[in-house]
Amino acid sequence: MTGVPALREAIADKTAELYGYRPDADSDVTVTAGATEALYAAITALVRAGDEVICFDPSYDSYAPAVELSGGVLKRIALQPPHFRVDWQQFAAALSERTRLVILNTPHNPSATVWQREDFAALWQAIAEREIYVVSDEVYEHICFAAQGHASVLAHPQLRERAVAVSSFGKTFHMTGWKVGYCVAPAAISAELRKVHQYLTFSVNTPAQLAIADMLRHEPEHYRQLPEFYQQRRDLFIEALRASRLEILPCEGTYFLLADYSAVSDLDDVSFAAG
Repeated sequence: MTGVPALREAIADKTAELYGYRPDADSDVTVTAGATEALYAAITALVRAGDEVICFDPSYDSYAPAVELSGGVLKRIALQPPHFRVDWQQFAAALSERTRLVILNTPHNPSATVWQREDFAALWQAIAEREIYVVSDEVYEHICFAAQGHASVLAHPQLRERAVAVSSFGKTFHMTGWKVGYCVAPAAISAELRKVHQYLTFSVNTPAQLAIADMLRHEPEHYRQLPEFYQQRRDLFIEALRASRLEILPCEGTYFLLADYSAVSDLDDVSFAAG
């Protein structure tokens, strides 16, 4: 139910290599049917009726339904262009006695902004004295172009004790339709999300899990070289758009690229897209 041992061990080893922390493969790593199931299981396990959940907009469209189905109340904090960085004073002001969970996404879909280590330090400072958990959606962890690399919640010793880190092999190995993702969380949190996972999908197809385990063991250069692979394509695309009237916004990760079209039209986004 929790994933084949070979894959869970490989995930634990990859986590240790990248973030300096090796989770227990038996108690802390859970293989899921893609990242969306991982997110749903984590949110459902942590959120109770009436709890407030903070997320940063724009955000992936599965967060809100999962919170609502759990009886939670979503509080949205709007990130502002062009850099879409968190205003930590605004975040602190949004906290209340009912705040239970913070959902973050880095590298961020769709703004292509990445969190820095300083952001995780600021998050911890804001919630350290409160009983608040974190779901960190890191499915684009290997598509990060920032000079300092991908900063994970798992690299922060205090935060990872209250966090669920979610990732996806669909992004890493270009196999989105195969639906294989995973959660890394402390044993107590993992035990609760596994109760949800058991009645959502129970297990993930074994051949895919074994294939991914072999890839992680024998072809680690694939995920190590993935940032360069995508950065070359990002740079090529930006160069192709340079002669246009679009103003290209910073792209630090993911395969998304945002552009300001105000030099082209004064219509709002929905009207402009409708054409």
